[in-house]
Amino acid sequence: MTAVRLRAALVAAVAAWAALLVVTPWLASRAHASPVASGLIVAVYGIGSLVCHQLPQRSYHVWTAQMPVCARCAGIYFGATCGALASTSVRAIGSWKSRATTDPGAVRPEARSLDDRSNQQARAGSLRNARVLLGVAAAPTVVTLLYEWSTGDMPSHAVRAAAGVPIGLAVAWLVVAAADNQVN
Repeated sequence: MTAVRLRAALVAAVAAWAALLVVTPWLASRAHASPVASGLIVAVYGIGSLVCHQLPQRSYHVWTAQMPVCARCAGIYFGATCGALASTSVRAIGSWKSRATTDPGAVRPEARSLDDRSNQQARAGSLRNARVLLGVAAAPTVVTLLYEWSTGDMPSHAVRAAAGVPIGLAVAWLVVAAADNQVN
């Protein structure tokens, strides 16, 4: 049950952060923000400054206010929201199918030791797969960075955001999926 709560908390936190990235510029663009809204604005931009350079020329401006993170970071966080939600959905569907097709009394004791060995091999393969996934997900951002550094030209916000989406998707997918593997 702890894994379910952890997974739900991770998904909620990722989705809340992505929502705050859009809501905060809207609040900041209002003529008179309430004390609560002002505190939220300061907090979100402050957290954004810890994880992002927040350069105005590299950031989206919505509702006349700069977003709390740059375009690439925005892509990462919106991709993370999609990845966290997708990981949870796929896991829920898989869990439902497994409950519908598995008879717990059908596993013989001698088959359990074989299952343990195959589970260890599967975990090692999963780690390799996770590393490959992260490498592939980082490739678009690496390409845009190499382009920027070699030409001195900055790609558009849309290109930088799109390059960040795969990283967010992959990392969130892996983190949310890993919540099941935690020891309580």
